[in-house]
Amino acid sequence: MIPIFKDGVKIGCSEVLTNNKFTVSIFPMKDKIKKSTKEILDANRQRKSPLQDHFILFAHDIRSLHNVGSLFRSADAFGIHALWLSGFTPVPPRPEISKTALGAEESVNWAKIDNETDSIKTLKSEGYRIYGLEQTFNSESMTELTPESKKICLLIGNEVTGIHESLIPLIDQFVEIPQFGEKHSLNVSVAAGIALYAFLDKMV
Repeated sequence: MIPIFKDGVKIGCSEVLTNNKFTVSIFPMKDKIKKSTKEILDANRQRKSPLQDHFILFAHDIRSLHNVGSLFRSADAFGIHALWLSGFTPVPPRPEISKTALGAEESVNWAKIDNETDSIKTLKSEGYRIYGLEQTFNSESMTELTPESKKICLLIGNEVTGIHESLIPLIDQFVEIPQFGEKHSLNVSVAAGIALYAFLDKMV
């Protein structure tokens, strides 16, 4: 059986005869399950993310270039308003970022923040609620969270030390991802992706 494609999408197969000539019959792909890349993109462009207008992901002191690339990719996937990078967090253009971002740094609205403290204070004055993704004694589980406003800034911190101590007093509410394993932690870009989905789920 030889696959038949139309506009990059597999639509069926033709049958090979014993004399090495092809039949003209096309057998439809009745069991087609997976969408093509084009079909996925077309569907995405018809939707508007609930996080598009006001949600900001604020990454401070992220060291890994690959983690930053993953943040860009998740920011693009969930359609957030902006990705802010501060501290020693690397910024584009860097090939290591592009490798994991798959070019999402070109589609995501992002900014390099020089003064993270002043920027957070400005957001608060504009009505944003600042969430910190951190394990603290008063963190609320993401499964129990009910956002009080659509103006949300989610702050994530360093891979090892977490959110910097100087930013702790500026956070309105700490949230954490419930875990059940022995390692009690997640990669920062993985955790950010989970948190973004949790906020999306709460705001749909």
